[in-house]
Amino acid sequence: MIYSALSSGHAWRLTAGIVRLDSVTPDGLTTFASLAIAGDILGCETLLFGCYTFRATALTHCHMHPWPEGGNQADQRALLTSLAKAQQRAADLVALRGGQAADRVLGLMRLLADHAGRVILPTRQDIADITALRFETISRIIKQFERTQILLPLRIDGVHATRGYQIASLA
Repeated sequence: MIYSALSSGHAWRLTAGIVRLDSVTPDGLTTFASLAIAGDILGCETLLFGCYTFRATALTHCHMHPWPEGGNQADQRALLTSLAKAQQRAADLVALRGGQAADRVLGLMRLLADHAGRVILPTRQDIADITALRFETISRIIKQFERTQILLPLRIDGVHATRGYQIASLA
């Protein structure tokens, strides 16, 4: 966990990795809210409200730096750019919660992949939460993608062997 909802802290720029953001109910139940990827600014709400709105959990190895980083004008532009990207990603995530199961999982993988089609998958349970599918369905789809060579296992230093892949159609 990076930070918890309602705790105090400051804003961060995510420079590498994937972070899951969850809403937390007063009784402590969590539900998937969004994802943050490299380049995003996390926790900027603390600048307005003094506390975090969401619980943030690293899905992959992450690097973060305190934000704001530089002069005022650059910070405003960075924040607006990050907010625009986050808004588009929110629309993409909503689309991943409906339609054919395999298309939803592949859509998430494409969203998380780098420009060369390499992806470090979150846990199967996180993928299930994000796509509103069952854990068993995710496992079956990933195995199917491996058999049909849509997903090619890829060795990535420091990443468990079952999480690093090359998406064949993005190679």
